[in-house]
Amino acid sequence: MIRIQARTEPSSLMKVASPLIAITLTLLFGCILFSAIGKDPLQALHVLLIAPLSDSYNIGEMFVKMGPLLLCAVGLAICYRANMWNIGAEGQLLAGALGGSAMALYFIDSESVFALPITLLAGIISGMLWASIPTFLKLRFNSNLILTTIMFNYIALYLLIWAVHGPLRDPQGFGFPESALFSDATLLPTLFEFSRIHLGIVFAIVAGFIGWFILSKTHLGFQIRVLGADEPAANYAGFNSKKLSWFVMLFAGALAGLAGVSETTGPIGQLVPNVSPGYGYSAIIVAYLGRLHPIGAILAAVFMAILYMGGDLAQIEMGIPVAVVSMFQGVLLFFLLACDFFINNRLMLSNQATN
Repeated sequence: MIRIQARTEPSSLMKVASPLIAITLTLLFGCILFSAIGKDPLQALHVLLIAPLSDSYNIGEMFVKMGPLLLCAVGLAICYRANMWNIGAEGQLLAGALGGSAMALYFIDSESVFALPITLLAGIISGMLWASIPTFLKLRFNSNLILTTIMFNYIALYLLIWAVHGPLRDPQGFGFPESALFSDATLLPTLFEFSRIHLGIVFAIVAGFIGWFILSKTHLGFQIRVLGADEPAANYAGFNSKKLSWFVMLFAGALAGLAGVSETTGPIGQLVPNVSPGYGYSAIIVAYLGRLHPIGAILAAVFMAILYMGGDLAQIEMGIPVAVVSMFQGVLLFFLLACDFFINNRLMLSNQATN
């Protein structure tokens, strides 16, 4: 019979192979899924994975989607390395979009050079404030961080919807739930002509390297890694676990808030209800696919952005429902976690049955 045995040491081979096996299994599952709904699986996979890289416009759009995914994923990766299970990147992104948009509307008639930096700062602070509430509840009352961050995602969503139907709605917008278009002074500049690639992409890549530097090259990063690996050992060594928990959560909130305000001041140019198609949730997959490493998250964010782009193209060209593509992403996380199980465990064949 087959039994599961814990490894004496984590498998280095499985740490590397786990994402590759998960992607392979997901592609096989995709073939079965697309066949089941009557679509050519090879054509569907081509549209999902190859077509997004077929021309310069699609590649530019892929980078536009990569930005918020990467910003959220870097923050989440550092949280998870500290054993802080923050699921609230989506809510922190929406809070950043809301706070930053309110500031952008304040500068709607301004041409000040400080309008854009202040707007971005407002988004960052909004994300940090939104992350601070579940962090306080966790550290003060030992609440479940997973549950509270999920709940605050929904609160942020409905707060944003209320804002675009109420105080931030464009009075000249014919009743549509959206704000007025922001002034040029509060819009992120694009990096290339005839492309929507904007400065937010640079923020995301820089954030990835900053996250790597903090985790790998600083004493603070060492404390975070020790806290995540063994909290009693961190406390015995004199590390302040509460301060470390505050740092990782506020850092993640700041990056998610920056992602939100970069969306509204970047490709969208105003506040709308559907600021995010679920970037904060998908960033969890990106963080794990990148092995909770900020540099690995850059590569994983590119892959997930391709899936986002491919999903849009599959819906347009083949009529594949967007829910099927979302399922594709969920299955990828499922296989990834399943494969990660075998980093610390392995299957053993036994000749003797056990009671």
